[in-house]
Amino acid sequence: MCRLFGFRSEVPAAVHPSLVTEKNSLLQQSREHKDGWGIATYDTGTQPLVAHGLGPAHADPNFERLSSRVSSRTVVAHIRLASVGPVDKRNTHPFTYGHWCFVHNGTVKHFAQHQGEVEALIRPDLRAFIHGSTDTERCFYLFLTRLAELQSLDGPACVEKVACALAETMGLVSAITDVPGEALSSMNFLVTNGDLMVATRRNRTLYFSDTAPETGKRPHRNVWTPPKPGTQLEQFVLASEQLSGEDHWHPIDEESILGVDSRLVLHQWKVQDLCAKP
Repeated sequence: MCRLFGFRSEVPAAVHPSLVTEKNSLLQQSREHKDGWGIATYDTGTQPLVAHGLGPAHADPNFERLSSRVSSRTVVAHIRLASVGPVDKRNTHPFTYGHWCFVHNGTVKHFAQHQGEVEALIRPDLRAFIHGSTDTERCFYLFLTRLAELQSLDGPACVEKVACALAETMGLVSAITDVPGEALSSMNFLVTNGDLMVATRRNRTLYFSDTAPETGKRPHRNVWTPPKPGTQLEQFVLASEQLSGEDHWHPIDEESILGVDSRLVLHQWKVQDLCAKP
């Protein structure tokens, strides 16, 4: 198991509280999820800047140092509890390809038994970029394979096509690995190209908020209720666990996909509906 965090904003903003100082920040969560960390930011251009560490984030000064300096419109962070693959830089999230960035909270069941079947679904030229031994990296390149069937991997992306590619990835992997009567493969995926950001929930907790992590400033609503699909947000925040005890965290439904497009308009789908599209 792991923990993930995603942040998308209209303007560059600091995320130090979410990563370090909140009551349930990623730094605090790393006392349990201790097998490495990674932070990706998008500042200039389309390529994410990525930093990794192999130890627990709470014991690594670089994690807090980098977190305190990050001010970006798009941030992805991850702390790892190794379940598939050893503690190794090649197995540390986020994984990147071009301007795409991907993290995973969960475990693909019986992965060692089915690794070859999953890899066979990945386009050969993309498969060549796999360097580690995790289930996550294979799921990432399978996602890219499915997305490439719907649109170019370069240039602007369509949020619904990204969601469809994630749904297809979940469906293909679960068809191979899930066993009736056993716990399902857990596949909370988060992917971004720096403009849009989309996440899936399957067999792990996942929350979202539209409250800025730095200021805690809420949108103009007397009572906090989750924004509805079609709402244009100022900020979009995703986390495996609520980062604070405040009431502005909303659970994402099981077997759902949630995200924002490049204009920060909120979108939501059920996985089964996306998989049913012709």
